[in-house]
Amino acid sequence: MRFYTQQHPYYCGIDLHARVLYVCIINDKGEKVLHQKIPAEKDALLELITPYQDQVVIGAECMHCWYWVSDLCLDYAFEFVLGHALYMKAIHGGKTKNDRIDSYKIAMLLKGGNFPIAYVYPRQMRATRDLLRRRTRIVRHGADLKAHVTNTFSQYNLPAHNLNLRYPFARKELRNCFADPSVQRNVDIDLNIVDFYTRELSKVEWFIEKHAKYHSAQDYSLLRTIPGIGRILALTIIYEIGDIKRFSSVQKFASYSRLVKCKAESAGKIYGTSGNKIGNAHLKWAFSEAAVLYLRGNEEAKRYLQRLLKRMSKAKALSALAHKLGRCVYFMLRNKTVFDPERFLSS
Repeated sequence: MRFYTQQHPYYCGIDLHARVLYVCIINDKGEKVLHQKIPAEKDALLELITPYQDQVVIGAECMHCWYWVSDLCLDYAFEFVLGHALYMKAIHGGKTKNDRIDSYKIAMLLKGGNFPIAYVYPRQMRATRDLLRRRTRIVRHGADLKAHVTNTFSQYNLPAHNLNLRYPFARKELRNCFADPSVQRNVDIDLNIVDFYTRELSKVEWFIEKHAKYHSAQDYSLLRTIPGIGRILALTIIYEIGDIKRFSSVQKFASYSRLVKCKAESAGKIYGTSGNKIGNAHLKWAFSEAAVLYLRGNEEAKRYLQRLLKRMSKAKALSALAHKLGRCVYFMLRNKTVFDPERFLSS
């Protein structure tokens, strides 16, 4: 957890909503100089904060609509700090909670040096990252649709179709499998949506890859040198990291990627782990997938896994391999080097 500790003459806390904002500005003595509700419009916000130009820091919680506030502050040279939503528990713990109180608490957290910082993702890559995340959700929905087709066969006690529904010919064979027209129509809904997803996702993936080569062509090429990391995993790692230099150490990168667990300890006693859901779930998924795919057809990697299995369970061994891959990616992107399989397995 990192805190914003810089000192300013004025501190501005904004309670963000889609259509309205509650803005609170306090001075360095903690006195309110402005506390007002305004519409969520650029001109209205600029009118309030412009008199404090070069003297104010603006803080907001990391909610779904923070993009435009961050961009506005960047365009007009205002200091902007994004608050980590999971760490800002101080604004949720009071007996009474409303927008007016929340904006004041955010301003006071800024002044007191207790404002937890979240990463302000670069706006030139932000939209592409959101598109990639959208693609992931659609792919998972497509998997649910394919599973429903398979479950329908089990529901009516029919033999398993043993077809890979990612291919058009396989979906075509399932168009007339059920005598009941309602059941067949139920399956056709799934197949039709999967057909559309397949066509649309291929275009989206091409679009994202084209932008990745523009945003970070070198990093994309470096990641593709790792066995098991293909196009989608490389794109996910690039866009979820943003700038590798924002991590001062490999330990912080591993923590952000959910590749390590932290102990919950008090008075010398360990109470398990904590903060397992804090970090980037997309990077956790990417490195977990990469660990499994790295073993495919790789005899040396399989022997390395067998050595790990002598000391731990298979699940922990795969997690250790994912952690090792995460550390490797950190140093590859930081030092701009390609993957070295001998050094990876011997270290």
